[in-house]
Amino acid sequence: MSVKLVSWNVNGIRAVSKKEEFWDWFDSTDADIINFQEVRATQDKIPKKLVEAEEFHKSFNEAEKKGYSGVATYSKVEPVEVIKGLGVEELDSEGRVLRIEYPDFILFNIYFPNSGMEAKRLDFKVDFCNALLEQLVELKSQGKNIVITGDYNIAHNPIDVYNPKNCEGKSGYLPEERAWLDELEKAGFVDTFRMFDEGENNFTWWSYRTRARERNAGWRLDYFYVNEEIASKVKSAEILSDVYGSDHCPVTLELDF
Repeated sequence: MSVKLVSWNVNGIRAVSKKEEFWDWFDSTDADIINFQEVRATQDKIPKKLVEAEEFHKSFNEAEKKGYSGVATYSKVEPVEVIKGLGVEELDSEGRVLRIEYPDFILFNIYFPNSGMEAKRLDFKVDFCNALLEQLVELKSQGKNIVITGDYNIAHNPIDVYNPKNCEGKSGYLPEERAWLDELEKAGFVDTFRMFDEGENNFTWWSYRTRARERNAGWRLDYFYVNEEIASKVKSAEILSDVYGSDHCPVTLELDF
């Protein structure tokens, strides 16, 4: 079985759905599973065309706060089970996690917290990341295959930002955040994009300020990680930097079981 997944922080599903670029992409994508982050809408506010896309099984996790956060997964593959959140009450009110079990793997669609200005939410983010890692390690020990995608809100290494020196001390590039991705990899999870491309200037987010996208002055914040046991089943992992509509672009993963 071959399955193609895509992940995209759309920066508001209602806003992006007003853009022709979004529908050009949506109507032409060959993805079997589409993951959206930062949906920022309740299900009753989702654009009609997305609601009526009958070829997809639809899963949502909404934030308690309206117009904030939220994730959604559109899947042509029928899920075995859908779980919302990490199961930790103090971490789950913002609608950041969908855990979806399929016959061959468990998918996590995640909108990771932003540590905020002056790292005001860093403690919350670290708690969130550690609770997730604990769950991932437990599932891996049970022999489960795992795919973790979404907007991690972390640029891992200097190669993942346009100007590393200038990024030091900034949210998304803090030592604590980057160290957590080190821990994820030590626990046996693989950054699939770097399996194929170790080059510079591969970014997935560009600030709307200063025409950053035109200059490719970006950060790589969006990832597909898999457990090392299925790394051999990864056939491709790409950044679709030519797809517009959000301040992020989509990323893809193709697996062949």
